[in-house]
Amino acid sequence: MKIREINAMRGPNYWSVRRHKLIVMVLDLENMEEFPSNKISGFLDRLKEMFPSMYSHRCSVGEPGGFFQRVEEGTWMGHIIEHIALEIQTLAGMDTGFGRTRDYGEVGVYNVVFSYMEENVGRYAAEASVKICEALIAAEDYDLEPDIQRMRELRESSRLGPSTGSIVEEAESRGIPWIRLNQYSLCQLGYGANQKRIQATVTSETSSIGVELACDKEDTKYLLEQAEVEVPRGDIISRERSLEEACRYVGFPLVIKPIDGNHGRGITVDIQNLEEAKVAFHAAKEVSRRVIVEKFITGEDYRLLVINNVLVAGAKRTPAHVVGDGKSTVENLIIEVNKDPRRGYGHEKVLTQITINDLTKTIIKDAGKSLDSVLDQGEILILKDTANLSTGGTAEDITDIIHPANVSMAERISKIIDLDICGIDIMTDDISKPLSETGGAVLEVNAGPGFRMHLAPTTGLPRNVAAPVIDKLFPKQGDTGRIPITAITGTNGKTTTSRLIAHMAKMKGYRVGYTTSDGVYIQNRLLMTGDCTGPASAEFVLKDPTVNYAVLECARGGLLRAGLGFKNCDVAVVTNVAADHLGLKGIHTIEQLARVKGVIPETVLPDGYAVLNADDDLVYEMRRSINCNLALFSMNEENTRIKALQRRGGLTAVYENGYVTICKGEWKMRVMKAEHIPLTYGGKAEFMIQNVLAAVLAAHVQGIRIEDMKVALETFIPSAAQTPGRLNLFKFENFSILLDYAHNPAGMRALKKFSDNLEATHKVCIIAGIGDRREEDNNMIGSIAAEMSDEIIIRQDKRLRGKTEEELIKMLDDGIKMANPKIKTTIIPSEKEAITHAVNNAKKGSLIILCSDVVPDALALVQKFKAQEASGEKIFAT
Repeated sequence: MKIREINAMRGPNYWSVRRHKLIVMVLDLENMEEFPSNKISGFLDRLKEMFPSMYSHRCSVGEPGGFFQRVEEGTWMGHIIEHIALEIQTLAGMDTGFGRTRDYGEVGVYNVVFSYMEENVGRYAAEASVKICEALIAAEDYDLEPDIQRMRELRESSRLGPSTGSIVEEAESRGIPWIRLNQYSLCQLGYGANQKRIQATVTSETSSIGVELACDKEDTKYLLEQAEVEVPRGDIISRERSLEEACRYVGFPLVIKPIDGNHGRGITVDIQNLEEAKVAFHAAKEVSRRVIVEKFITGEDYRLLVINNVLVAGAKRTPAHVVGDGKSTVENLIIEVNKDPRRGYGHEKVLTQITINDLTKTIIKDAGKSLDSVLDQGEILILKDTANLSTGGTAEDITDIIHPANVSMAERISKIIDLDICGIDIMTDDISKPLSETGGAVLEVNAGPGFRMHLAPTTGLPRNVAAPVIDKLFPKQGDTGRIPITAITGTNGKTTTSRLIAHMAKMKGYRVGYTTSDGVYIQNRLLMTGDCTGPASAEFVLKDPTVNYAVLECARGGLLRAGLGFKNCDVAVVTNVAADHLGLKGIHTIEQLARVKGVIPETVLPDGYAVLNADDDLVYEMRRSINCNLALFSMNEENTRIKALQRRGGLTAVYENGYVTICKGEWKMRVMKAEHIPLTYGGKAEFMIQNVLAAVLAAHVQGIRIEDMKVALETFIPSAAQTPGRLNLFKFENFSILLDYAHNPAGMRALKKFSDNLEATHKVCIIAGIGDRREEDNNMIGSIAAEMSDEIIIRQDKRLRGKTEEELIKMLDDGIKMANPKIKTTIIPSEKEAITHAVNNAKKGSLIILCSDVVPDALALVQKFKAQEASGEKIFAT
């Protein structure tokens, strides 16, 4: 078996609009296509032995054991690999259960689709599941444990931590979209100009001065002392020669810690003599240049969490420890504690497993014990020097018993240090009494405190401490941090429609970011070039903090490769669906292609609009899958679908009596006469009228007034500047050049219909075969070119995309001969030379129809010719 490719879906996709995290593996079974599971001796028994927990897989049977039943009856290896990939993720602590295996369109090749929680784990599971299946087929031994452990490690290296994850989850629950901005914990909540950022539990509104103060324990302690907050006596030193004097001043027992430390690094507690102090000093110096020596306060370790100057949670923290039973060794007690099902690897569970490292061995030795020591019944042995959950500690929620004086103190401290999210570490015998009565003290103030102990305490009530963070960042009721998003898809016309909608929004006063097949524009500045219709380009716009309106062109390629770059949009426009790119990525029929493009309208928010072409059967059918308002456009006001929606009071846009008209119910609101809209070339370009209908309807549902639409339509000129490669007509003294991006039969037919209306003594069409299209598509391009022109020049694309130059030329030539075997045909592979030849040999009054796929290059050459003519040159040479 061979893996052809592995793609990770990260947004709404062809396989599921709701399940965004999917691995899509294209798997060639090769000779195993002839061997379903029931033809492989002992396969089921080996599968059950390796994965007894797979009994829970119900599969299509719909009951436990259903998958094993399918294997017994006989199923193909792709289906089995799907279930293995899901199961090994579950065994690694990532319980995920959606999967499906579907024919790819080639014999023995399948799309194996399954869900994941972390992308790198999903990719690993895809590869590992194939190896596991091959071992099961060959009856070879296979050790699962290394794969399971590797997936755990991959998860811990890439997942969001519990604190960041909880804030993101809370945001999602309120409809706030988010984007991860790096491989660590920096995340964006909301889009564009409305975004907020978090990094762990530091927010974009956290005071930088507050963070600096919290990281500088000397300044923190000084400010707290000045404010009459109970803090332990202490001193700060940077040289070992100052240590003895500091110890005398503070007095034993004491604690030594780095001034810039965090997460318990370099801290040593309960130091009883100078020798211990020297060891602790050097440990702290590894973390920080300066070191705090302060009184060791006895009592319980408490963490108080203050958000937006309000105490929201408190926890009592206990370091990792074991309790003796009078018979077990320390090592065995640790093993027993780690068997607690609540303990896992890293952050996968409520508690973390206790590891035995050098620090643990040192602490055990200092206690006069060893790993082989047997503790007395009830004897407690501390194993770590801090109470952090990440080192195996435990936490008990004590929020409801904190004394009001301590609550007031904590809230006051957050204002003194100026932190919006603040963790305060306190040592006291009894948190239900004021510190002044117990002799307790504030030990530290932390910026970016961990939430895990509050979200899932070992005992006590869990606290949703992420909620007040979101309340602070998005204080307005119902604020989701979103910006208006209009998404456009279709086979043809989507780029022009995207540009026109963006132009209308700009005229309205929005700061627009938009994506097209030509590039990404932020406020009309081209910032990325090339085909930018995929999820990465969409995210580029949505991450830009200057943008408050997004227009996103969405093509099939990016959607099949990774899914959409956004979860929801406000308006989705589908221009049309025609045969294009068929035979690629497992999409072989126009119905499948429509299903791909139908993902976009399915993502519209409930109060948004799907703007669909009522003249296209496949597009109109998409209305059945939407969960939002429907708006339709048509070139025929008598279209029965339009009439039906109008009778129900719905929104439509129609071309009637020469006007582009919006209808609310049956009431007409005429926008403009089509012949007065420059984009339509006096009404001659009907497919441009269709694009205008879609655009004005999308603008209308977003609150753009008809008066603003008129101004936008009047100023949107078909040109190299505003619509590069889309019906760009250049008039020379003796001939004209019409440059267009037409690259499929539907686009060529629309171009023919338009060029038929243009007067010319002689028409020359420059075309190219496209390597990733079907033979019949290239034949049809040739045939349409022969019908629309008097002469044809066949050039070649820069990228052959899997076919030879000779194959593509023959496909076009075959199509040309089907339509007009006598038409003059010239083959000039270079696009530049083909254009130059056509220009040099242009007859007076002729029209050169240039179909280009690399629009910037073709535009540059044509504009060069215009400049030559303007300077008085008559010969156009390369």
